[in-house]
Amino acid sequence: MASAAERSKKLRVLLVPFFATSHIGPFTDLAVRLVAARPDAVDPTVAVTPANVSVVRSALNRHGSAASSMVGVSTYPFPEVAGLPPGVENLSTAGAEGWRIDNAAVNEALTRPAQEALIKDRSPDVLITDVHFIWNAHVAEDLGIPCFRFSVIGFFSMLAMRLLAATVANDSDSEEVTAAGFPGPKLRIPMSELPDFLTCQRNPDGFDLRKLDQSRKRFHGVIVNTFLGIEQPYYEKFILAGYANRAYCVGPLFLPQPPAEANVGEPSCISWLDSKPSRSVVYVCFGSFATVSQEQLDELALGLEASGKPFLWAVRADGWLPPAGWEDRVGNRGMLVRGWVPQTAILAHPATAAFLTHCGSSSLLEATAAGVPLLTWPLVFDQFIEERLVTDVLRIGERVWDGPRSLRYEEKTVVPATAVARAVVKFLEPGGTGNAARLRAQELAAKAHAAVAEGGSSYSDLRRLIDALVEARAAAGEAAEQPQ
Repeated sequence: MASAAERSKKLRVLLVPFFATSHIGPFTDLAVRLVAARPDAVDPTVAVTPANVSVVRSALNRHGSAASSMVGVSTYPFPEVAGLPPGVENLSTAGAEGWRIDNAAVNEALTRPAQEALIKDRSPDVLITDVHFIWNAHVAEDLGIPCFRFSVIGFFSMLAMRLLAATVANDSDSEEVTAAGFPGPKLRIPMSELPDFLTCQRNPDGFDLRKLDQSRKRFHGVIVNTFLGIEQPYYEKFILAGYANRAYCVGPLFLPQPPAEANVGEPSCISWLDSKPSRSVVYVCFGSFATVSQEQLDELALGLEASGKPFLWAVRADGWLPPAGWEDRVGNRGMLVRGWVPQTAILAHPATAAFLTHCGSSSLLEATAAGVPLLTWPLVFDQFIEERLVTDVLRIGERVWDGPRSLRYEEKTVVPATAVARAVVKFLEPGGTGNAARLRAQELAAKAHAAVAEGGSSYSDLRRLIDALVEARAAAGEAAEQPQ
């Protein structure tokens, strides 16, 4: 049996996120929440490649100055990937070469050796891994430690992808597929909007959902950055269908927000928002890594101009320049920011009326928690599926464009400026369609904050998770002491 001293020591938790800011951020948030909930019991460390350390540090800074001393950071080498220059280790810096990072991440021969070496060196009590790194469940099993998987996307998408994949397997020739047995409104989606790993076009070098599900019994449970107030039917169906033996809804992990620290300068975009009327500004952001064509950026710029509405636009395309004369014509009505912006602060600002978004899971959760309605423009991965949660189930947003769409870059239709302007005006005009969506979003925001408050569902699940981590360590220790 493990000694009392061994059982009383802090639980050393190693967290291993995928090579994307949209994953590293929530993993870091989870580490902070674990140690904040039980500082006497949990000692978390986030494991990333060297170029991604700054992403962890930035995420820790959002929790206040004390967070950096609460969470450790360890590094392992990024695999050598043909076509990627040294130091490019994150989807947000890879641009059009992002597919190389996607493929490398799920390539066991490339990525497992360095991760396994770090795990063995760190010798954690518990491993929490991203879903891309399926082999880490085997590594943990070989070391006699429990392994949990953490998903940054919610149960709606996780369940939909599995049911849609089953439909595609039986009918790969249809232009549209239906998720049979999906709770709530019927989920129908064109094949052009499905990720390749769900279709007959599946990349043999890409992510394999079947392998993940085949390994599910090796995981002690799945941790999800969501809350029951928006996903309970999908959570229940996911568990009932056997896709996980245990699940923990611990989000939104970025809540509660820490109080503003003194002597920290206010970003210029927040000062700009301060000058705008309440609920007047459209915030536009397509996330940290999706590639948007120059032609489409031009049309979006002209559409925002033609809408006549104030807008704050965070754009990642360093090489893109607005159409000639655009900045002069827009003037102070619009603000263009290149690179990172404080998104949670923007969404929480009273001047923000709507969020024109790519439907990334973190962005949707942040908007929901802020009570901000959405104009949806999905681009890649599961975003076309996530859009259905927003528009058809929660009804807190509307599509920008109802014309032909595709997840694949080479098949994308350029959305014209007239359609952008029409969607923005329709959503923001007094008495427009955004009013009802905003009221529903505000109701969900109240549920999100209640979930993380003391006694709330996510507050309780986080502590239930810590208990499970401690119990899993104890069970692993006792098993190791049994005679072979």
